[in-house]
Amino acid sequence: MKTALRIILAIVIIGLVFALYKSIQTPIEFRNTKQERYEATIQKLKDIRKAQLAYKDEHGNFTGSFDTLINFIKKDSLSVVKAIGRIPDSLLEAGMTEQEALREGIISRDTIKLAIKDSLFRKGFKADDLWRVPYTEKDSFQMGAKTVESGNVDVEVFEAKVHNDVLLHDQKKQLVINLNERMSKKQNKFPGVKVGDLEKPNNNAGNWE
Repeated sequence: MKTALRIILAIVIIGLVFALYKSIQTPIEFRNTKQERYEATIQKLKDIRKAQLAYKDEHGNFTGSFDTLINFIKKDSLSVVKAIGRIPDSLLEAGMTEQEALREGIISRDTIKLAIKDSLFRKGFKADDLWRVPYTEKDSFQMGAKTVESGNVDVEVFEAKVHNDVLLHDQKKQLVINLNERMSKKQNKFPGVKVGDLEKPNNNAGNWE
């Protein structure tokens, strides 16, 4: 009888130790997973922002379509002004400006075209995957673009984002709920990762910055 009680007690102790370990380890693993996924997602949103800014430079507005943005990256070019010549030090010391040097023909400017995919993005960058949320099979970022009024001036804005519910879809539900509440209520942030804003100009900033 004593032996049986000891075995039962040992099992109970092991169970309690394991439960305590999980209660400590689970939040740690969640934070590590969140950090890893946030880092990959932020890099993706930085790429989207880079492409959007280049697209606006060429077309005067942002786009809410990933198909349009991807096609722009793969097939379009970026206009770059190339400097030809230089102002001699003696003329600079005499106070000659760049505009004066241009008028005098001492220097000139020429606009050249550089492929977007080669000039803006790192080697191995896959434009076709720009829409895809990291660590998901087929979930897409939500993206939009429009014109808003700010100080009686029309301003072009865009937004790209992914909710924590999508990015952390396979994590413990209660931990994701707690994170969402902390970000939205205590920090007044979008509960996920986001760049830009469709409601007001924010200099195309990300909510991680």
